[in-house]
Amino acid sequence: MSTDPDATRRSDDHNARGIELADRGWLDEAAKEFRRAIELDPGSAHARENLGAVLAEQGQHREALGELLKAVELDPESPSVHFTLATFLSDHGADMAVEGYRAALTLDPAFPDAQLNLGLTLADQQKAEEALTALGAAVAQAPDDPLSRHELALLLMDEGDHRAAIVQLREVVRLEPERYEGHLDLGLCYAEKGFLEEAERSLLRSRELAPDDAFVNYSLAALYARWSRPESLWPPLRRAMEVAPEKVRRWVAGDRAFLAMRGLAELEGLLGQG
Repeated sequence: MSTDPDATRRSDDHNARGIELADRGWLDEAAKEFRRAIELDPGSAHARENLGAVLAEQGQHREALGELLKAVELDPESPSVHFTLATFLSDHGADMAVEGYRAALTLDPAFPDAQLNLGLTLADQQKAEEALTALGAAVAQAPDDPLSRHELALLLMDEGDHRAAIVQLREVVRLEPERYEGHLDLGLCYAEKGFLEEAERSLLRSRELAPDDAFVNYSLAALYARWSRPESLWPPLRRAMEVAPEKVRRWVAGDRAFLAMRGLAELEGLLGQG
């Protein structure tokens, strides 16, 4: 806080005027008032808090974060400034991450880790097209990185492009043959495309690598249900039930593969256990 009482009073006046302008939606004018308040009293935490909030609304995220962090530093006992900072981080953290990754890529376009993280962040924001572009660039820049390929495949699966996902997952299992996740997702993609024998091979390999994983066993059982092979279905479904009974009950209830088997005494008895 300023040691000059007159400067402090004038700072408060500008801060109050800025609040009025911000409430009317006149953000540029409000920002000017808050900046003037800070010039008069650099220790005014609330003027910085208000400026940070306005800058956030204007999309100036980095500058907004700087002002809000300074406000917390100046008045760490204020619940208001902590709340405003937390709200900003909740609302704009991902936007700032995207800005940061894109800045890194502007400085170094051949930065596959930045492309990967950019793609993952965009996917979390439901920006699938941009995410696919970023993840595709990550794969192109680091073709032997299984993580980028797997994340690209997962997004392709979410978008319903299982054929393209299969291309990526084949490379994933070649690069990481001892990790069950790649074999599992490849099996799921094959099943979606109706390649049941290929799906079985991939899912069996996944179960070899993770024999006690509930979802691996359930996925194999669901494949056999879709394939009308109940004699093969029961062992993996039973193992899945032993590991995670409540999850398996929910999975079966929402899985069309089991529609034809509803009411079977063996299925109902198994699901009723535990």
